[in-house]
Amino acid sequence: MGVPTETVYGLAADALSARACRKIFQAKGRPSSDPLIVHVSGIEQAEVVAEVGAGARRIMEALWPGPLTLVLPKKKGVPAIVTAGRESVAVRMPEHAVMQAVIAAAGRPLAAPSANVFGYISPTCAEHVQSGLGKKIRFIVDGGPCEIGVESTIVDLRDEARPQLLRPGKIGRKEIERVLGRKVAATGKPAGKGQEKEMLAPGMMARHYSPRTPLVLKNKISARQISKAGADEAFVVFGGNSRGPTKKNVFRWTNGRKAPDLAQMARGLFALLRELDRGSWKCIHAELAPPDSRFGGLAEAINDRLRRAAAR
Repeated sequence: MGVPTETVYGLAADALSARACRKIFQAKGRPSSDPLIVHVSGIEQAEVVAEVGAGARRIMEALWPGPLTLVLPKKKGVPAIVTAGRESVAVRMPEHAVMQAVIAAAGRPLAAPSANVFGYISPTCAEHVQSGLGKKIRFIVDGGPCEIGVESTIVDLRDEARPQLLRPGKIGRKEIERVLGRKVAATGKPAGKGQEKEMLAPGMMARHYSPRTPLVLKNKISARQISKAGADEAFVVFGGNSRGPTKKNVFRWTNGRKAPDLAQMARGLFALLRELDRGSWKCIHAELAPPDSRFGGLAEAINDRLRRAAAR
């Protein structure tokens, strides 16, 4: 079943049923080496699937519900297919009211990776789920567009003395460090081909969230670059009037003419990539998000998704 969350739409199944979770992998074409995130109603339900230490509990009490996933030692009742055979499990409590209601109705934790064909651009509305998986799943719950638009932050807390950021998201490293009271190691290198056994959580592959059209990233795109390019090359820039707003091959991450609105960019990121991928562009050139502490970890999260989408 396709379900909305505040980050992206998920494909949900009973996290305690190996048979149900196997259908997630089949529908998505997802490799069994890529673990799932288990969505829970709160700390009490998290304790059904994971060993919750003192540090993890502090983070849950301070930052849940929200776009934050914790990798913790798993309990025996969690099927091996959910964790890709590892002794750890990724858990989060979503903030979206509809997803909370679905978990409550099920009365069980739900595994719910992004509701898209594996490796393709994540879905941020029900129409995206329908276009990718509509023929493979029975139900899609339409909860409207996702509020955040990029996947959750993931932190490895198997050893609370050595926490590590596995995937950046809206909740930044500094906020987690403030709650935890210790440093959190920076994001490690993406898992390349042949390194699947090292993946503790989803979204760690070097190439992921990818359009079929080649994507080229730049810190800044100049008006000269646009004028010299062919009409079959698309350019995605931030708001403003200086780079030919009337050109049909120029698109905007945000509509602001001053400082970029990274929250707006994150909400529209995957939708715009999908729109451009449906076109006949030979190549998509896109500007990376500039650092901006006002938006928590969003700049790092956006650029992480873009770099994985552009990887070859």
